[in-house]
Amino acid sequence: MPSQARRVALVIFDGMQLLNVLGPAEVFDAANRVLGDRPGYRVLVASRDGRAVRSAPGLRIAADAALPRVKARGLDTLIVAGAMNINDVGSDPLLADELRRLSAGARRTCSVCTGAFLLAEAGLLDGRRATTHWAFCAELARSHPGVRVEPDRIFVRDGATTTSAGASAGIDLALALVQEDHGADVARTVARWLVVFLQRPGGQSQFSERLAVPTTTNFHVRTLLDEIAADPAADHRQAQLARRASLSERHLRRVFLEQTHTTPARFVERVRVETARAMLDHGSATIETVARRSGFGSSETMRRAFMRVLGIGPADYRDRFGRTEERPLAAAAEPADPPGPV
Repeated sequence: MPSQARRVALVIFDGMQLLNVLGPAEVFDAANRVLGDRPGYRVLVASRDGRAVRSAPGLRIAADAALPRVKARGLDTLIVAGAMNINDVGSDPLLADELRRLSAGARRTCSVCTGAFLLAEAGLLDGRRATTHWAFCAELARSHPGVRVEPDRIFVRDGATTTSAGASAGIDLALALVQEDHGADVARTVARWLVVFLQRPGGQSQFSERLAVPTTTNFHVRTLLDEIAADPAADHRQAQLARRASLSERHLRRVFLEQTHTTPARFVERVRVETARAMLDHGSATIETVARRSGFGSSETMRRAFMRVLGIGPADYRDRFGRTEERPLAAAAEPADPPGPV
């Protein structure tokens, strides 16, 4: 445990997504309050020239320092924000030079959302695994072929470099950093105070499976989607779905795949996993009971489905997201501004 607060530099610029910075900053602030008198984090906000920037929503964020004034030596964590129009800053040679300099001195380098493009432009992702917002993963892979892009990940850690998905994933990233630094108990307490997962399972599709599928114009498919979501435990075998839709099984599968980009069986499985997750999150029913009520029939069938969809079994899922005793947040002392370079 370091004797002083860990220095964290948040890199901002005009047009950035506000939550890319506010999310991690809130996590580090909450961690400081949980830690109390123990060394926590000192967050420094840096812009290209030290001036305030205007975020995409229009709010202005003041900077503590210009990037060239930030000391690389002793920097614990470098976090780069992203923007929906990353081309506005992606070709800035000064920014790339500063990111290389700071990354060389930092213990770890991170990005939120399309901040991965800025790291890639600086050559900091060459030969590494990385992710970004799902809408820009293909572009990242195309524009930077030396980066091994993993699209369906909340965040990807490769050595001392970690990249995360969309804006809210910056919170997941920061929680993972806090857990690495101070242990699961502190990170879990911070997550509970922020009312978020300590670690979201699965990939970037962390929303309702019914809402996740593309909008369909086919009445039969739309009706089946609603029926499955309304009663996941019902008999949704393909033969039964075809009968209810008055279609042949072959035709149903073809139309379903065409309209939703998935098969009936896969959609049913994901809806049942989502239902089982909610039961595991908020109830104390046994694994067998959850399996039966969510439509899997047996705990083994549910376990295999969880592994396919989330990469974790239901028992481990429940253990990981179990209740933890809440602790009040202590007031965190504000450190004094240092003289000279920061």
